[in-house]
Amino acid sequence: MKTLALCLLLACGGVQAATIYKYVDAQGNVTYTNVPLRGSQPITLSPLSTYHGRKPANGADRSPASGGAPMVDADTQKQRDGGRKKILEQELSNEAKALDAAKKALADGKAVRLGDEARNYKKYQDRVQKLQDEVTDREKNVTALKKELGLP
Repeated sequence: MKTLALCLLLACGGVQAATIYKYVDAQGNVTYTNVPLRGSQPITLSPLSTYHGRKPANGADRSPASGGAPMVDADTQKQRDGGRKKILEQELSNEAKALDAAKKALADGKAVRLGDEARNYKKYQDRVQKLQDEVTDREKNVTALKKELGLP
């Protein structure tokens, strides 16, 4: 009988919402907990609603073909596409400059061995590999941006 009562108590406990308590100590530190502490105050929160029964206020159409995303008029979309293209072109320009700088750093890095690298060739190789990795990353970024812009 005790086992049945314990099982019912545990089962019902999961259904009820947990009470959250706010405790402020003498130094002003705030602690939120589900365990009531001496001097803590319970926080009452309104329940969350997941009901989405109304249309958006702006009257945007939600078509099933677009996956439920709001539809916008052609002029607005053209304006957004133009802004996006301008941003991508700026990113491409920045990445091209960074690629040139990375290539120059790689060339300069290969040409010179630093003081402790004269005796330790592995350090030289590691440093040059990092520079090479930077060039490779920049090349990948430039390629991805060109692809996004539809450039060769």
